[in-house]
Amino acid sequence: MATRKAAAKSNTSKDDLLKFYREMLLIRRFEEKAGQLYGMGLIGGFCHLYIGQEAVVVGLEAAAEEGDKRVTSYRDHGHMLACGMDPKGVMAELTGRESGYSQGKGGSMHMFSKERHFYGGHGIVGAQVPIGAGLAFADKYLGNDRVTFTYFGDGAANQGQVAETYNMAQLWELPVIFVIENNQYAMGTSVKRATKSPDFWERGAAYGIPGEAVDGMDVLAVKAAGEKAVAHCRAGKGPYILEIKTYRYRGHSMSDPAKYRTREEVQKMREERDAIEHVRDLLIQGKHVSEDDLKAIDKEIKEVVNEAAEFAKESPEPALDALWTDIYATEVPQQA
Repeated sequence: MATRKAAAKSNTSKDDLLKFYREMLLIRRFEEKAGQLYGMGLIGGFCHLYIGQEAVVVGLEAAAEEGDKRVTSYRDHGHMLACGMDPKGVMAELTGRESGYSQGKGGSMHMFSKERHFYGGHGIVGAQVPIGAGLAFADKYLGNDRVTFTYFGDGAANQGQVAETYNMAQLWELPVIFVIENNQYAMGTSVKRATKSPDFWERGAAYGIPGEAVDGMDVLAVKAAGEKAVAHCRAGKGPYILEIKTYRYRGHSMSDPAKYRTREEVQKMREERDAIEHVRDLLIQGKHVSEDDLKAIDKEIKEVVNEAAEFAKESPEPALDALWTDIYATEVPQQA
């Protein structure tokens, strides 16, 4: 159980708390099921789970508006679900089925949704950062008041293309929010062993980009910081950096035994800092719901996830001639 002293102090409405609880729980249960399917051999290739980091995307999506964009790296299932992509389509893509978001050819790391303004999952570390700036450049050019959330991790923060992107984004005053999901470990290397910078967000000062560090295990703190960053971008003041300090409970990927940290460390985070338990405490202590109510929600979420898994299992794999489709763009899409 979460043990934060601030658990009883919240002015957030019951409806908002329940919404955050449901969305974070959906991501966690979905990722747990994905881990099971991977173990059964139904998901091939790489699979990076988002368990522990749910408050990041749920908090930031609460600050987003229709038409805002998001792009991220390969730990992307949570981002997909948080922006409203169908769990069935996501799970079908993970299992390589033609009913998946990329017709079964993108897998865990490379699926997209034009309808939900989700521009990937990208497998090359840091490569999505300049892409995010490019999306924001298009929006500034079109003058449509949209914002792009560009997610990357503490490991990617040390990539040279990130520094180059910071410079261009500030030079052109692009409406992009750089979201550093600092989960403390870049693959198996702790932040303390990889960088001398105490805070990644402060690197923006060299380019004149403002920012701040955020408690990524508190969805309300993330939402508040996200609203501040969004307002900054929509006001035409250029980019903003959010270093969201979070924690992943599982290994870097399903093949990672995570021997670089102790079980006690992970257990301590689960017991004292879990983002879902934090909201659960707010709901219970605020007398918004009962324990039975929360059990019913969990049951409902598990049914959604199980349906997604069954849908994926029953969906056919792509036909062999699908190898020759979606290779080249045959026409230039027109901007509405």
